Amino acid sequence: MRFMLLMIPHGYETAAPGTIPEDVDAVSAMMAYNESMQKAGVLISCDGLHPPSMGARVSFKDKKPKIVDGPFAEAKEVLGGFWVIDVPSRAAAIEWAARCPGSDNEVIEVRQIQEIGDYSPDVQALTSEFASMQTVKKTEP
Repeated sequence: MRFMLLMIPHGYETAAPGTIPEDVDAVSAMMAYNESMQKAGVLISCDGLHPPSMGARVSFKDKKPKIVDGPFAEAKEVLGGFWVIDVPSRAAAIEWAARCPGSDNEVIEVRQIQEIGDYSPDVQALTSEFASMQTVKKTEP
């Protein structure tokens, strides 16, 4: 079962453009955590995200895209990073989240990733090519 662990650092919603972690001890602890997941064979991917002040939101009122550049005044919680892991159960995903060396202002939300088999047969038929869409392809600079 695949799960996404979503890091929600409180205060990041108002972080200035270009804000990145600079606490060497915290980054070192996080790298050790990432390495432990990699060595256990559960880590699929992980990345940090730039603050919302560098992002954009696209909404679809009346099916028309509306683009708003960050920061977002109404944001109360935003993502600071994520891990995708493959573990046997929800309990195992929660155990991995609990091992994270997070700080007092961070929360990890654990969410199971929907698998094609979770859908009805009709929807599964429509998504037969989905696996090929999930393959990461590097683009040349």
